[in-house]
Amino acid sequence: MNKQKLIQEILSKRSYLCTGLDTQIEKLPQGLERNGKGLMQFNRDIIDATKDHSVAYKVNTAFYEQYGKQGWEWMEETLHYLPQNTLKIADAKRGDIGNTSSMYAKAFFETLPFDAITVAPYMGEDSLRPFLEFKDKWVICLALTSNAGHADFQLGEYEGKKLYERVIETVCKWGNEENLMFVVGATRAEMVGEIRKMIPNHFLLVPGVGAQGGSLSDITEAAANKEVGLLVNSSRGILYASEGEDYAEAAGIEAKKLAQEMSGLIRVV
Repeated sequence: MNKQKLIQEILSKRSYLCTGLDTQIEKLPQGLERNGKGLMQFNRDIIDATKDHSVAYKVNTAFYEQYGKQGWEWMEETLHYLPQNTLKIADAKRGDIGNTSSMYAKAFFETLPFDAITVAPYMGEDSLRPFLEFKDKWVICLALTSNAGHADFQLGEYEGKKLYERVIETVCKWGNEENLMFVVGATRAEMVGEIRKMIPNHFLLVPGVGAQGGSLSDITEAAANKEVGLLVNSSRGILYASEGEDYAEAAGIEAKKLAQEMSGLIRVV
């Protein structure tokens, strides 16, 4: 999915919601078998309940990799069940030397036809370049994350700038607003506003709204641009909105609530 199609979906649905599929067998609600069959039924039901409100889905690969060969099969089955008009993100956080990254790129852009992948930029340009060479695919680079340990490195000074600022500035030289996004945490709204000034036209993938304490209105005010330019992710808040047999209905209600709030915040110039 290219940038123009993504923008069209956002404006059509009046939503910039990304639903995270961080599914765990041990957390499956009542009424479902605690196995792969139950996991897939859960994923399908969640997707069906949220697809009218979501413009993207983020599949956290670790939650499937933990189950070995079967987990990869469940991830692939989940990927193919996602609606064609949504951005399909592999939250894999890959990043390695060039020839290894080339294999990762083929794995997630060819064998598994995701539209986007999250990457860690620590190893430099040659670790990201193989992903950027794919047409109509997105590299989503970690910049300013929402986890507690982000300050260990990201806020450190490097050549007169915060390290995350240096990362954004440098990575932007390798890609462009058509194939490059950045991960910025919703819990750092004041910093995200400064990031938007640095990259006015790039999309930002924003985790941390809801369970992690981030404010949707604050992050939108700080970071939305003339094309919205945001994908705000919610995982646990939607997936586990209910522990009962009404889990799908509850997930749909939560997704709709977020989308309705987003609709009221969209200000497209």
